[in-house]
Amino acid sequence: MTMGESGEMYLETLLLLSKKQEYVISNDLAIELGYSRPSVCRAVKLLKQDKYIDVDGSGHLTLTNSGLEIAEKIYERHLVISKFFESIGVSAETAAEDACRIEHVISDESFQKLKEHIKLVIY
Repeated sequence: MTMGESGEMYLETLLLLSKKQEYVISNDLAIELGYSRPSVCRAVKLLKQDKYIDVDGSGHLTLTNSGLEIAEKIYERHLVISKFFESIGVSAETAAEDACRIEHVISDESFQKLKEHIKLVIY
């Protein structure tokens, strides 16, 4: 599976759910993302096949090291971009929605420069 926006969303969502609850199963992802169970099952199969997640005998999902690395990268982007938009007066809800889209397409270079700029201006 080529890691695109959809795969990143699954990994980021798994990361966030795993911070809130002891176990995460496919149905938790389906509910959180608003996707059908068959779609989630297919994605989980591909993410497992590509070694981004592990699934134990009880159906509990966990991120592998490579999955965790991607999930944390995307989540950091989400937080930084949201914070930036809020700092210029965008509502928290709109900032989060926009960050959710931008976090998947922004280049590493642009994101690093944005982080540097935010540190100078906001902190």
